[in-house]
Amino acid sequence: MITVYGRATSSNVQLVMWTIAELGLTFERHDVGFVHGGNDTKEFLQMNPNGKIPVIRDGEGPPIFEAAAIARYLAGRYGDAPFWPQDPAERAQIDKWADWAKGEVVGAFTRPIFWQVVRTAPGERDDDAMARAVATLDRLLDIADAQLANQSHLAGEAFSLADVMLGHVLYRYFDVDIPRPNRPALNAYYERLSRRPAYAEHVMVPYEALRVR
Repeated sequence: MITVYGRATSSNVQLVMWTIAELGLTFERHDVGFVHGGNDTKEFLQMNPNGKIPVIRDGEGPPIFEAAAIARYLAGRYGDAPFWPQDPAERAQIDKWADWAKGEVVGAFTRPIFWQVVRTAPGERDDDAMARAVATLDRLLDIADAQLANQSHLAGEAFSLADVMLGHVLYRYFDVDIPRPNRPALNAYYERLSRRPAYAEHVMVPYEALRVR
């Protein structure tokens, strides 16, 4: 049993939950963080001294924090090729895109754009900073679009952990009110992801509760 500590509206929790669901693992999730609180308690800080979600425990094992580390742990323990190959050379071809997606694309979208559009009051938004952030994200998504023009998934023809790392922010990217150039390959890729039951359940989660008005 995987125990997950973190609210369903957290994109990092969604990354972990989608991984768990794709691997077919049994889980129990507890709402922690934001309006639910609980991430500043002594018990939680013993699991993650940073006080951030998500955190998981695999059975009676020690707690693991940081969403990407959790996903790699789960994929390594319970997954296999093509999702997460055991061979280091094959796995590196997945991992380079997974690392790029989480470090570059997510970093360019979540705080600079999503937080500005959804979690910042309209009168406090910085339109110039937003325009620069969108331009930065556009350059990154152009890379993804070019990659996807030649294959069905980010790291190859098969669904892998790289797709989890990129795809978990695409629901919000395609939903928020920002300019989006037409990228046929990325658009088709998102449509394919949205038809995956695990994606629909754990990633396509309404986020209105996060909106600052």
